Amino acid sequence: MSAVIQKTTKSDQKIALLSVKILADSEDQATKNKDEVIKFKLHGSDEVVIIPLKALHLLNAILSNMSQGKSIALMRTDAEVSTQQAAEILNVSRPHVIKLVEKGEIPHKKVGSHRRILLHDILKYESNLKSNRRKKLNALAKEAQQLNLGYE
Repeated sequence: MSAVIQKTTKSDQKIALLSVKILADSEDQATKNKDEVIKFKLHGSDEVVIIPLKALHLLNAILSNMSQGKSIALMRTDAEVSTQQAAEILNVSRPHVIKLVEKGEIPHKKVGSHRRILLHDILKYESNLKSNRRKKLNALAKEAQQLNLGYE
């Protein structure tokens, strides 16, 4: 599956906005019922489409972003990306990604002279980074409260 990248149009945004609430309610109901699959009946057809609940969650996230006018891209988590693509995902420079790769903080493999990184490893690094930041911010906030610096 290749990445499909298209800008969200105003028309797309309006259509997505109509569907987002319905899908969110369906997702909430299915989660409460502990359903693992969702059944949709297609308009103008007697065909029923059965999808996993995880797919409904993804579809809801896509439509939610589109309803806000945001464009999205979908990629498999086992996809390999270049250091430039990794930098764009992490919102950092390519040289910074190369430093992280060379330090061993993000696993990679070399294909000829090019580095390839699994998307899964980039997302794992980003998640760990956010978690560490949150822990350090909480520690700083706690210390500020203990020192009575006006953060109550």
